[in-house]
Amino acid sequence: MARQIDYFFTCVSPFSYFGHRALHDVARKHGAHINYRPVRLGDVFASSGAVPLAQRTPARQRYRLIELQRIAGMRGLPINLKPAFFPADPSLADATVVALVLGGKDPFSYIESLYRVVWVDDCDVADEAVVASRLTACGFDASAVLAGARTTAVADAITRNSQDAVAAGAMGSPTYVLDGEPFWGQDRIGYLDHALTTGRPAFTA
Repeated sequence: MARQIDYFFTCVSPFSYFGHRALHDVARKHGAHINYRPVRLGDVFASSGAVPLAQRTPARQRYRLIELQRIAGMRGLPINLKPAFFPADPSLADATVVALVLGGKDPFSYIESLYRVVWVDDCDVADEAVVASRLTACGFDASAVLAGARTTAVADAITRNSQDAVAAGAMGSPTYVLDGEPFWGQDRIGYLDHALTTGRPAFTA
């Protein structure tokens, strides 16, 4: 049976964007299955003690800009350091991902396109027309998915995702969880790879 990786994220996170393809490369290498689980980042931050970007000290904000450039260079990905539409409300976009998952669809390419809305294409991920255009470009029925995104089932799933992320010890977006062990951040994908390679028991605290 394939190993399961819970992928907790929000589509407005640049660090989730950076790790998206790398996570899939590791999962493919090991035949692992990824569970796509968008969360309400505010719920995770409230548990982990993190604060929104605007509330961080100037030193941390400056360092973040250096990190974005550093990681983009290492991953070979484009990055817009100061996008016009950031921060933006990712709730509708995240809900469309859940709607696809509940409908048995593979959201990999669509999620990547959502990351690029903010961090490459300088568009507004909170704009329904933008979200619809990305759904259509990825071959989905935008009207149907958007309707599904507004259902109670999707809202309940996002609540569960957020609760499960907090219970697993998620610190932010992305957090990858394997056998109950959290790996926070795209820079921990190598650790996740090692855990899958060795088959070691999950570490706990």
